[in-house]
Amino acid sequence: MTKILKVGLIGYGFAGKTFHAPFIVNNANMELAIVASSDAAKVHADYPDVQVVATPEDIFADPAIDLVVIPTPNDTHFPLARMALAAGKHVVVDKPFTLTSEEAFVLAKQADDAELVLSVYHNRRFDSGYLTLKSLFESKKLGDIKYFEVHFDRYRPQPQKRWREAAALGSGIWYDLGSHLIDQAMQFFGKPTAITADLGMIRPGSEAVDYFHAQLHYPDVKVVLHATTVAAAESPVYIVHGMKGSYVKYGLDPQENALKAGQMPVGVNWGHDSRDGELSLSPDGIEVITETYPNKAGHYGRYYAEVAEAIINNGPNPVTAQEGAEVIRIIEAGTESHKTGRTVTL
Repeated sequence: MTKILKVGLIGYGFAGKTFHAPFIVNNANMELAIVASSDAAKVHADYPDVQVVATPEDIFADPAIDLVVIPTPNDTHFPLARMALAAGKHVVVDKPFTLTSEEAFVLAKQADDAELVLSVYHNRRFDSGYLTLKSLFESKKLGDIKYFEVHFDRYRPQPQKRWREAAALGSGIWYDLGSHLIDQAMQFFGKPTAITADLGMIRPGSEAVDYFHAQLHYPDVKVVLHATTVAAAESPVYIVHGMKGSYVKYGLDPQENALKAGQMPVGVNWGHDSRDGELSLSPDGIEVITETYPNKAGHYGRYYAEVAEAIINNGPNPVTAQEGAEVIRIIEAGTESHKTGRTVTL
């Protein structure tokens, strides 16, 4: 008989509703059993049969709950995860994992000591673009990679009054989007030796970082991470140069917009990105031949499938707490680099 994990979801704001609940309810090994929310009507409009409780503590106290998912404001990740682990629950924490690396390593040890799965929701490892680039790197078509640049540019010229843009530790796009780009770079190239970062608040009235340009230092490859909120013109998402050729990709993964539109992540076309990247190769080192490179389909549901496998069958954790903690350590170092105007060794 297949094990069904009973899941408790804390909060039903944008992240819980958009990036988590749809993948939980469409996972054959999971049941969305309880949601902690102050707006039961909002939850029941989407999932009429799900129990809604008032507080996270109600979820922690339920012995039937196997897995707690925490897509709440960033400053609540640490205390909620601490309580969930103490209650004997497996835990998924949305990125950024915690506000500080010290908090992150505390959680990692707590989970290890309790022999519980603690995973960080770095869902962008399951973007079409990332999976396509991973496949391209594995093919060795580009030869040794010498330059890697990744962008997460958007056009949002007016700051919003919300916690993600408040003047507080953990808000702003360095934590929100930088965590994705750092994680991807580390998956491709490992831990950098140092970071040089420029963080900014470039929109009038902005209270949190809304621009960053960072270089992760490696011995043999230049890695640049960039994001802004005032990019009305489209920028490439990936620019990669290797000894045998280059790859350029425009267009962000389509899953977020589909989820925002209320689509369920099902069907053979889910996660398909129709905008293939451009691959330029030089077999003889002289003539360059350019062609499209077909995209791999993305699917954030694969993250939850791997979490279920980790809990039920002791499979590999798709994103470990240690990996999440290393991302936060680099975010901290990038912040220090910006404040001091120097490169910070890791």
